[in-house]
Amino acid sequence: MPTLHAVEEQLLNSKELTALEEAYGAHNYLPLDVVIERAEGVWVYDVEGKRYLDCLAAYSAVNQGHCHPRIREALVEQAGKVTLTSRAFRNAQLPLLYKELHDLSGMEMSLLMNSGAEAVETAVKAARKWGYTKKGIPGDKAEIVVCTGNFHGRTVTAISFSSDQQYREGFGPFTPGFRQIPFGDARALRQAVGPNTCAFLCEPIQGEAGIVIPPEGFLREAAEICRENRVLLMLDEIQSGLGRTGKLFAYMYEDIQPHVLIIGKALGGGFYPISAVLASREILGVFGPGDHGSTFGGNPLACAVSRAALRVLREEKLVERSATLGEYFLDKLRGLHNPLIREVRGRGLWIGIELLVQAREYCEALKQEGVLCKETHGCIIRIAPPLVIRKDEIDWAFARIQRVLG
Repeated sequence: MPTLHAVEEQLLNSKELTALEEAYGAHNYLPLDVVIERAEGVWVYDVEGKRYLDCLAAYSAVNQGHCHPRIREALVEQAGKVTLTSRAFRNAQLPLLYKELHDLSGMEMSLLMNSGAEAVETAVKAARKWGYTKKGIPGDKAEIVVCTGNFHGRTVTAISFSSDQQYREGFGPFTPGFRQIPFGDARALRQAVGPNTCAFLCEPIQGEAGIVIPPEGFLREAAEICRENRVLLMLDEIQSGLGRTGKLFAYMYEDIQPHVLIIGKALGGGFYPISAVLASREILGVFGPGDHGSTFGGNPLACAVSRAALRVLREEKLVERSATLGEYFLDKLRGLHNPLIREVRGRGLWIGIELLVQAREYCEALKQEGVLCKETHGCIIRIAPPLVIRKDEIDWAFARIQRVLG
């Protein structure tokens, strides 16, 4: 094992860097053995200089592509002015981002956090307090309905309503107040909603579960059930939002409007963590000074980066690119002939290839071919390149996917 002094004085190769990570880092990840040193657009390069096409996009956090020059410029410019004030003071970037998020979504108010998991926690707190102060639910009795197969982060509260036993094992006791229904089952939702239900929290398309699309009309019916019962419809679009599915937000396929919208990942353009909960004044207005907060939430550096990330998304028409190129990529992948492929499904540039066998070895084989994908739930390969990908780059990736899976 190289000494710290040696690490500082020499350039290490992938094997040596991997050994350092394994020796000194917690083992809560199982990454592919590629050590990325730099990136641009849809391409990443390892420390030996080999090029790979990124088909994960940091779980949709780099929809705008790696190291986008316009977002980088905004980061550098703001870093030379002020990066952090905490929310003890106001900053010049925050109100501008508030207004842009309002114009983007139609929501009256935003509350900014850092990670997606923090935004989910914020939405849960808002829904509960709304239930007590606006709906009249008795104290500490509020319930939130969630779906099996969900992924809303790995905080204790989030895993408390997860159906994945690995996320839960060894981490109890769990936060009460949640009721699960099968994803996409409107009848079960109607039965689960009761007088103490304050919200229904759902991903419009389940990402970590393997790009699982609910039956057509499910979200419309869910919105109607929530309206009839005065229940908040809270949609987690942390991965599915900001163009990934070929719409600005995935719920737009059902022509509905949620009460609470949770976004993150691509909101920071891959440069800086920032997330947001968007809702009406009635809902987010339940928070008073001291009820909730974050030292870094809404900091000027994050806000400046986010504003640039949203401009790139809009001005480079990345949502439209996702729709067009996603359909092209999906059609090509559905043409693969392999009895081990159970299903190819997706929306926009968010595609899942479900196999009848474990997917890890195929992801490792694709890495050898120069395409980086990641398995989920054992047997599913996710395909989610940055939205700046070109048609010829899709062809390049598909030729190698065909070589491995065809």
